[in-house]
Amino acid sequence: MIAVLTEIRVHPCPSVVESTEESVAVNPVEITDHDLMLAVRAGEIARLGDLFERYHRPLYGFFVRLTGQRTASEDLVQLVFYRILKYRHTYRDEGKFSAWIYHLARKVAADHFRKNAPVVLAEPDDLHEVPDRAPHAADQAAQADDLALMHRALGTLPLEQRELLTLHRFHNIRHEELARLFDCSVGAVKVRMHRALGALRERYFKLRQERAA
Repeated sequence: MIAVLTEIRVHPCPSVVESTEESVAVNPVEITDHDLMLAVRAGEIARLGDLFERYHRPLYGFFVRLTGQRTASEDLVQLVFYRILKYRHTYRDEGKFSAWIYHLARKVAADHFRKNAPVVLAEPDDLHEVPDRAPHAADQAAQADDLALMHRALGTLPLEQRELLTLHRFHNIRHEELARLFDCSVGAVKVRMHRALGALRERYFKLRQERAA
């Protein structure tokens, strides 16, 4: 499976168009995720490599926040793209590609948790945000501690709440798309999001109190 995806990745979209008169570097209009997926569905399998370049990092972050395991998350990303390849004929013209790929990612995560218990780890190094200016060492350490504590609090939430918060807060999936993903109304998504944020806040402050005790 990994070998297949590695082979696909070596066919990026061209960024230079050659004219019969001269070679001219141009900035073509970027093809949309939806159009790339339609091309994959039609049999242009090499286009899956372009989607992989766009989505492998966001998917990796999604899985790390759900599982707390970097190696497992890399494998799960590969599995998502394997399923895209396998089920490409099921992709429809309506909706957004991002909603469809995270629908697949949620199913992959559910399969993973049926076989493996979730592991809560400290905040992974590759999910830390790099600040624009270097803060004082003490402030930087405090910020790192808070991030690790927030990640631990997130890891204690039920899976659906973790998915909601991760997709909305870290991947900018809108309420309308979340409603389609979770098969409910937009109003229901907002209610679930409010409850998830409340639960996260409660568990975060509980962990802070336990650390200070």
